[in-house]
Amino acid sequence: MTSPAATLSWSSSSWLHSLGGCSNEASESSDRRSAMVVIAQKKAKKTRKIILKEDTEYLGKKGQLLDVKAGYYRNYLLPMGKAQIVTPVLLKEMRMEEERIEAEKKRVKEEAQQLALMFETVGAFKVKRKGGKGKLIFGSVTAQDLVDIIKAQLQREVDKRIVVLPEIRETGEYIAELKLHPEVTARVRLNVFAN
Repeated sequence: MTSPAATLSWSSSSWLHSLGGCSNEASESSDRRSAMVVIAQKKAKKTRKIILKEDTEYLGKKGQLLDVKAGYYRNYLLPMGKAQIVTPVLLKEMRMEEERIEAEKKRVKEEAQQLALMFETVGAFKVKRKGGKGKLIFGSVTAQDLVDIIKAQLQREVDKRIVVLPEIRETGEYIAELKLHPEVTARVRLNVFAN
């Protein structure tokens, strides 16, 4: 029977020998085993690169590129039709769609700028109201009144929700704003007089 110390020294020397730590050439030539060293690594993250097909709460907006876990994509986004795996063809289509949308936004903005220039070069729109004492008028001038005048004089349809008017209860000259685009605002002069 061998002692535990002898067993321990034998097993540790064979372990060192298998790693190439033993310098005894006689034992090295007799034992030609190769040692495989395993180094622990982190578990690989499994994510998928996706494009959202619609706005998703807590995740992103339509057309946004995201990295999500494979299970979330497979079990929720794919069955609900909210996302699609990114492919080169899909990326190309997405870029073309973005370019088309940008061109459309630019066209709409230019159209709004031309319309604003037209409104500003017209001059002042004249509004007649029944007069009261001094400079007061009966009633007030509303956004709908301005829309009706623009339609009559310029044959242009304008939504009354884009018209911003100060409170007009007296005769005089006023400035109204037409918000034709988020970045384009036309300033229109109004001459209010009593008849």
